[in-house]
Amino acid sequence: QVQLVESGGGLVQAGGSLRLSCAASGRTFSWYTMAWFRQAPGKERELVAAITWNGSTYYPDSVRGRFTISRDNAKNTVYLQMNSLKPEDTAVYYCATTKYGSIRFKVDEYDYWGQGTQVTVSS
Repeated sequence: QVQLVESGGGLVQAGGSLRLSCAASGRTFSWYTMAWFRQAPGKERELVAAITWNGSTYYPDSVRGRFTISRDNAKNTVYLQMNSLKPEDTAVYYCATTKYGSIRFKVDEYDYWGQGTQVTVSS
């Protein structure tokens, strides 16, 4: 059974930084694309970063240059370094994995999800 467990969320002031971690188990982690999504109240879940098995990454314009996704396949862990945080980054952040080896953009292309971790950025 695949399990994803996020950690590292919290409250931070605008301009600050946080690093999220996602520990994975139950799958040959290194073969698959991993991603971070977020969902703010009343909004749809959106992709904020993805990384393939060989390290190719994707970021939407809203976070590019501020967020960095990385993975440590030996530790079965994926990270999201978030810098220059803004109040609009406030959301529940979810780690997800897909059976595909390429970058995937849609929520329904990811088959396992973590429980989510709250990130709150105060102004």
